[in-house]
Amino acid sequence: MTATAVTDFTQRLDKTAEDTEALLGDLLSDKAMPDEIVRPKRLIESMRYSSLNGGKRLRPFLVVESAAIFGVPPTGALLAGAALECIHCYSLIHDDLPAMDNSDLRRGRPTLHKVYDDATAILAGDALLTIAFDIITRDEIHPDAGVRLALTRALARCAGIGGMAGGQILDLAGEGRFGDREPVDVARVQQMKTGALLRFGCIAGAILGQASAKEYQALDDFGRALGEAFQIADDLLDVESDAATLGKPAGADAELGKTTFVTQLGIEGAKQRVRDLLARGDAALSMFGSKADVLRATARFVAERKN
Repeated sequence: MTATAVTDFTQRLDKTAEDTEALLGDLLSDKAMPDEIVRPKRLIESMRYSSLNGGKRLRPFLVVESAAIFGVPPTGALLAGAALECIHCYSLIHDDLPAMDNSDLRRGRPTLHKVYDDATAILAGDALLTIAFDIITRDEIHPDAGVRLALTRALARCAGIGGMAGGQILDLAGEGRFGDREPVDVARVQQMKTGALLRFGCIAGAILGQASAKEYQALDDFGRALGEAFQIADDLLDVESDAATLGKPAGADAELGKTTFVTQLGIEGAKQRVRDLLARGDAALSMFGSKADVLRATARFVAERKN
């Protein structure tokens, strides 16, 4: 991969973040949509607090760039990415609640329940989850209703029982929240809790591009490798970084007694696992040639990130 590809990645990530920010600002305006009665001020302000002015917008970026491999225009992909980002932001709000991770800091700012209250945070998360499915079904995403249906089903499965929500409860069970600590399959929890939404960012492009089964599988394989690398990098940052750099509390995993890739593999073992995953991701993308260079750069960014 060339230095040009890395520069291209940085510029495109920044552009997608800017475009996603503007789109979310419009989608989360205080103007009621048809069939809505009113958008309550406190609810919409709390949703905007947790969704705007922060984050790398990596998940929408994956949708846009995986779709670009198939020549899909960015407009529809950005909308699909915005739906994904709404679910990601809802999950962060709920993860930070006292009943979950009990965090005071997110993206360098006080968490939503600290600025408002628990009830408002719960409802803001609920509303972001709900509007995601309003967005993902919109005609502007793709003219083919079958494509929109496939996207909606994939997003629901990545976010729900067998995906992110299921991974969260397995993670809590491993902390002993419901009695004795339950054995944790770290790789499986990761695939569900963190990896599922990142994987959706990759397969969404294949769905939008009406990819062949082989092309879909390649992006699925890449998404799975990327998701695991992201979680291992996160586990390493929790051990090696600090709150000022991360924008959220460091050392939280150890404080909660979580089983992580670092506790299982050690620091050097975890770093080697990331290198192996990058190689796996490269192999998955080989069929796309240089068209996948930005996705390759994304994987390296994920592995080497500092926050």
